[in-house]
Amino acid sequence: MIGNALRISLTAAAIAITSLIAVAASPITMEGSISGGGARGSFAPYYIASNNYGIAPQADNLLLGLSLHQDHAKDRRFTYEWGAEAYGGYTSSTTYMKYVDGEWHDNPQHPARIWLQQLYAGVRYRSVFLTVGMKNTRSALLNDRLSSGDYVEGCNARPIPQIRIGLNDFQPIPFTNGWVEIQGEISYGKMTDNAWLRNHFNYYNSLICTGKLYTYKRCLFRSKSSMPLSVTAGMQIGAFFGGTTSNYERGQLVKHTKNPAGIKEYFKMFIPTDGDEDYYLGSTLGCWDIHIRYNTPWGNTLCAYHQRPWETGSGIIFLNGFDGLWGLEYKTTSGKWLTGAVIEYLDFTNQSGPIHFDAADLENGRLPYHLNGADDYYNNFYYGPYANYGMSLGTPVMKSPIYNLDGYNGFTCNRIRGFHAGVTGELSPRLSYRLLAGYRKGWGTPHTPLWHVVDNLSMMLEATYTPAFADNNLTINAKIAFDHGNMYGNTTGAFVTVKYRTSLSY
Repeated sequence: MIGNALRISLTAAAIAITSLIAVAASPITMEGSISGGGARGSFAPYYIASNNYGIAPQADNLLLGLSLHQDHAKDRRFTYEWGAEAYGGYTSSTTYMKYVDGEWHDNPQHPARIWLQQLYAGVRYRSVFLTVGMKNTRSALLNDRLSSGDYVEGCNARPIPQIRIGLNDFQPIPFTNGWVEIQGEISYGKMTDNAWLRNHFNYYNSLICTGKLYTYKRCLFRSKSSMPLSVTAGMQIGAFFGGTTSNYERGQLVKHTKNPAGIKEYFKMFIPTDGDEDYYLGSTLGCWDIHIRYNTPWGNTLCAYHQRPWETGSGIIFLNGFDGLWGLEYKTTSGKWLTGAVIEYLDFTNQSGPIHFDAADLENGRLPYHLNGADDYYNNFYYGPYANYGMSLGTPVMKSPIYNLDGYNGFTCNRIRGFHAGVTGELSPRLSYRLLAGYRKGWGTPHTPLWHVVDNLSMMLEATYTPAFADNNLTINAKIAFDHGNMYGNTTGAFVTVKYRTSLSY
């Protein structure tokens, strides 16, 4: 009797495992890479370090990478995915300043010699997905390879461990006859950069917030995508909450605050509020998105898009002037020398005006006026910079905290204006290129303007070659780039990656 039950159980388990494997219906992909580069100065040139998931920001690198992943099956109602990626090797050190016992000291720092870049698992049923773990994110609407970067969540920083649920793609809204589609998702996660913050902070001024929680959400609406002209509009929101904040003034700890992070706060962060005390429980920022796409009769695609940032209610109701990212994109599947191009104008100088005043901030204040201004993009008085391991979670065009050699924990130049352009194409069936270029001027922040205007001219040329003898599994990628100006300093560098990919089918 027991033997029959055992056989039945084992048979059922075998059938279940076999069915699960069949559900996946996609091969496991294994990738191995070796990459190295060098540059003058402390960091790699801007376009090598940026929009690369925070993998190689240092000047000199020699890294080995290994990844395994299995993607969702496209032709299955129920399917799953998983992935893991790790890096290890040598990276050069950068000397920061640190204030200890009344004196300033040199503080050399470098990334970990071995780190886990991705580790995730997920399931999908029809159009709904659930993912748990660290997984690289992408911009919802922008071209990550050619754009300067998404304002709220792109590919500039390392991924954050989180639980994310949403619609896998745009889905038609019932009773609209397919003319209106919707896509949305929400996530909650926890930051893992506590050690990085403690090691890089100067402990003299500003603040450090460790143990923060992270949440991201978006909701986008799109007109019928099968039509030649389609419009997408909606909002993205990113925020920090929880954690412990320590404020320093002239080397002295003046305030130590444990921020609330209970179930109540999770619900309060779901829909940000403004105008009362609850708003200050979290560091909330976001942007309005609009994206217009037109498919030409001759097979090309033209896009125009705008991201309008906000940090407070004034930005939400468009009181921050011309601020935002304004872009045009061209792409084609029939071209060779030119397959895609992007040109963007960036302006973050208005920030709802130079003054922020709330009568409630003053004891026994007699002035009843309230002014929402000095938005100070990506900086927050309670939670610090909108960054992970020193790299901006959104667009890298505003100088990330990792570049602050004085150990200041914040964005020192978020009032900027500039241009960015990118093109890509094929020189032969096995050789492609990408060219990025941009220029920016910066005036500091609304609260701390710079004494002198800073600027930066950056350019990168990248070539990718796929040898015929390796059945398209081997790629050789080489980048050469330079920065010129006093925002990052003058530097020139190169970065080469050799990657081999293979599929493990069963």
